[in-house]
Amino acid sequence: MFVDNVKITVRSGKGGDGAVAFRHEKYVPLGGPSGGDGGRGGDIILKANEGMNTLMDFRYKRIFKAQPGQNGQIKSMYGHKADPVYIVVPTGTSVYDVDTGKLVGDLTENNQELVVAKGGNGGRGNIHFASSKNQAPEIAENGEPGQEKHIKLELKLIADVGLVGFPSVGKSTLLSVATSAKPKIAAYHFTTLSPNLGMVKLDNGQDFVIADLPGLIEGASNGVGLGIQFLRHVERTRVLLHLVDMDPNNGREPYEDYLAIRKELGNYDKNVLKRPEIIVPTKLDIPGSEERLAEFKEKLATDVDIFPISSIQHTGVKDLMNHTSEVLSKAEPIHFDVQSNDSQEYNFEPKAKQFTIEKDAEHSFVVKGQKVETLLQRTNLDHQDGIMRFARQLKSMGIEDALINAGAESGDSVTILDFTFEFI
Repeated sequence: MFVDNVKITVRSGKGGDGAVAFRHEKYVPLGGPSGGDGGRGGDIILKANEGMNTLMDFRYKRIFKAQPGQNGQIKSMYGHKADPVYIVVPTGTSVYDVDTGKLVGDLTENNQELVVAKGGNGGRGNIHFASSKNQAPEIAENGEPGQEKHIKLELKLIADVGLVGFPSVGKSTLLSVATSAKPKIAAYHFTTLSPNLGMVKLDNGQDFVIADLPGLIEGASNGVGLGIQFLRHVERTRVLLHLVDMDPNNGREPYEDYLAIRKELGNYDKNVLKRPEIIVPTKLDIPGSEERLAEFKEKLATDVDIFPISSIQHTGVKDLMNHTSEVLSKAEPIHFDVQSNDSQEYNFEPKAKQFTIEKDAEHSFVVKGQKVETLLQRTNLDHQDGIMRFARQLKSMGIEDALINAGAESGDSVTILDFTFEFI
C-alpha cells in the first residue's frame, strides 16, 4: 500500500539527574563532594533512505520514544548519555510541526539526517556547587525534560521525469514499456491509485527515474478526484511528459484536455509550469488518430516538443526516452532548501513577562511560566540545600515580590506545576 502522509509523535529522552555524594575513603580525611553529572537524553533523528518510497510503516507505529540519560554516580562519575533513536523515512520527505504548521525540514538526499526532538541535558552533580562558604553542598540538578512533538511526514517522490495527463491516456502502459515496472493496467478510469516508479536504462549507459502519477482531472487542484492527493509529487520532477489521448472514439478533445491539465498544474504550483515539458500524443495505433494528431498540432505552438507514440506497438518510445534524457541533461536542478528570510526587519518589543501569577482560590496562588517551570523540574528537592537554592532563585526572578503584590500572605499556598509549598 502506498502511503505518503502520516502524523507521528516523538519524545526525546530526559537528561539524567546529577548526584549528591561525598567521598568516604581511607586516607582522604577532608573528603568533599563527589556527585557526578547526569548523562544527556536520547535524540529523535529522522534519516532519509533512498531505498524506501512509502510511509506505510508508520501506519502501525505512531509513537517513538528515546531513552533517558543515566543518572550521575558517586566518585564523580558521569552518567552515560542515551543513544539516539533513528527513524528511517524515504528521500523526499517533508517534515511539518503539527501544532504550528511550519516546515521543520526537507530530507531530499540519501542518509540526510534531521533532529526533530533534542534530548534533555543532564543535571549537574554537587561537585559543581562547592565553594569556600559551602564546602559540602547538598545541591544537585535534575536532568532537563525531553521534548515531545507532534509532526507530520509528507512524502513527495523524487523522480527525474513525471508522467501527467487525464486518466486512461496510457501513462501506466508507457511506464511498463519503458521500464521494468509492472503497474496495474486496465480499461477503466483511475486504474492507478498510487504513484509508480520505474528506472529507464538507455543503450548509451544513461538512466533516469520516471514516475507515473495517478490521473488528474479538471478541478484536481481544488480536491476533485484523486489528483489533489498526488499533485505534491509533481513538485520534485525536473521534466514533465504530458500524455494526450489521440483516440478519436473517446469523446474528448485533445487540445482542451491539454489545457485543462496545464491549468490544474498551475493552480497547484506555478513553478511546475516552468519545467521542461514534452508533449506525448498516445494511442497512434488506433485508426483515425493520425488525423486527430494533425488537428492537435495546428492548435499548439510550433516550438513545443511533440513525440507521438504507440506503447502497444512500441512505436516512438525509444526516441522519446532518448530525447527525454537529452532534455534532462540540460534541465536545471530543483533546490529543496527550506526558505528563510535573510533580511529581517528588527522591531523593538518590550520583554515578555517570564511568569504569571493567578489567584486560584482564597489563600491559594498558581505561578506559571516556562522558565520557572523548567527551574522546578531541574531542582532536586530531596535536600535542604536544593530547596534553599530554589527559593533564592524564585526571589531573584521577582516572584516573591510579585506574590506579595498579588496579595499573598504568610501561610498561603503557592503551586508551580504539581509542587505546592507554603509562602513565608
